[in-house]
Amino acid sequence: MLKRVERFFRVRERGSTVRREAVAGVTTFLAMAYALFVVPAVLSETGMDKEAVFVATALAAFVGTMVMALYANMPIAQAPGMGLIAFFAYTVVLGMGIPWQTALAGVFASGLLFFLLTVTKVRETIIQAIPHELKMAVGAGIGLFIALIGLKNAGLVVIDPEAGLPKLGTIHEPRTLLAVFGLLVTAALLVRRVGGAVFYGMVATAAVGMLAGLIPVPKGLGDIVKPVPSIAPTLAKLDWPALLHPTPAFVFIVLTIFFVDFFDATGTIVAIAQQAGLMKNGKIEGGGRALISDAVATMAGAWLGTSTTTSYIESSAGVAAGGRTGLASVVTAGLFLLSLFFAPLLQIVTAEVTAPALIVVGVLMAGNLRHIDWSDLAVAVPAFLTVALMPFTFSIAIGIAAGFLAYPILKIVQGRGREVHPVLYGLAGVFVAYFIWLAR
Repeated sequence: MLKRVERFFRVRERGSTVRREAVAGVTTFLAMAYALFVVPAVLSETGMDKEAVFVATALAAFVGTMVMALYANMPIAQAPGMGLIAFFAYTVVLGMGIPWQTALAGVFASGLLFFLLTVTKVRETIIQAIPHELKMAVGAGIGLFIALIGLKNAGLVVIDPEAGLPKLGTIHEPRTLLAVFGLLVTAALLVRRVGGAVFYGMVATAAVGMLAGLIPVPKGLGDIVKPVPSIAPTLAKLDWPALLHPTPAFVFIVLTIFFVDFFDATGTIVAIAQQAGLMKNGKIEGGGRALISDAVATMAGAWLGTSTTTSYIESSAGVAAGGRTGLASVVTAGLFLLSLFFAPLLQIVTAEVTAPALIVVGVLMAGNLRHIDWSDLAVAVPAFLTVALMPFTFSIAIGIAAGFLAYPILKIVQGRGREVHPVLYGLAGVFVAYFIWLAR
C-alpha cells in the first residue's frame, strides 16, 4: 500500500519520503489553521451563520486541498483567502448592500470564469496584459485594507464621531491591550521564523485572555469538541437568478473577485513551485492542473457557503519542511476535515484574538510595495491610487478600478500608450461604467 502511494505521488522521484511529506502536511496546516477562525469571524458580520461558515470553510479547505493533491500533485493547500473575505464582507455585502447569497453567486461565477479561461489557456494573455506593478499594488492595497480591519477590531483605531476620521483608540482598555499583546507575540514568532506563527499567536492570545477573564473558559470537553454543526444555513444558498440575469454591479463583483483570485493564485503557485523545485525551463510541472484545482475549489467553496477558496502562500512552510508532492496536501486536507469537530472553539476566538492575525497578514501582503517602480510616475500614481483608496474608501473594488483606469490614461499622456495591452483598455472601459453606475 505504501509503495502504491509513493508511486502515485512520485514521492521518491521528487527526492522526498512519505514521512517528510507527512511532516510537511502538518506544518502547512498549522501555518494556515488561523483561517478556520478568522473566516467565520469576518463572514458572520454579513449575517451568515458563524458555525455553518466554520463547517463550510473546513470543508472547502478539505475539498480544495484534496483536489490539488490528487489532480495536480502539488504541495499546495487551499482555503478561503484573506483578501477576498474582506472584499466579500466589507465591500460587497456591507458596503454595496448586496445580500450574501448574491455575493456567493458572484464567487461561484468567478470560479467558473477562472476555470474556463484556464482550460482554454486564455489566462496567459490576461496575465501578460496586466502590468506587474498593478498586480503588486492590488496585493499591497488589500493588505492595508485587511490591516485596517484588524486595527479596528483591536480597538487601536476608531472613528472620531465629530471629525468623521480615524484616530487612535483607547489603548489602556483591557481588550485592546490583549490584542496588542497578541500582535507582539505573533510578530515575535514571525521574526524568529517559527512555523505556524500566526496560529500560535492566536492560541497565546486566547490563553492570556482566558487567564485575564476577558474570554470565556471552556468548562469541559464539550466546550472544545462536539458533533459537527449543521451546514444547512449556507449550503447551496447561492442566488441562482443573479447568475442568469446579472446586473452591472454583479458583473463588476464577479470580475473583481476573478482578477484578485487570478493574480493571487497564479503568484502563489509560481512561488511555491519555484521553492519546491518544480519549475523547469520556465514552466511549472502541473501548473495548469494547479490553476484548474484552484478554480474548482472556488466553485466548491461558494456552493458550501464561504468566500473564494484559493491557494495559500503558507504552503511554503510545508515546502520548507520538505514537502514536494501532493501527499503533503493529503495530510493537510485530512487535518482540515478533522477540525470540523472543534467548532466550539469559535467562542474562544474573539475579535481581539483574530485582530493580530489580520494585522500581520496585512503586513506580509504590503511587502508587494517593494516591487513597484516609484521613480516612474505613470506607474507610481496608478499604483498609489490602488493601494491608498482601498483602505481610505473602505472598498477594494474602488481601489482596483481607480488604478486600472489611471494607468492607461497616464501612459497615453506619457506618449507610451502603445505599450498598454488592449485588454487593459477594455478593463478601463468597464471601470468607467462602474464609476458611472456608482454615481447614479
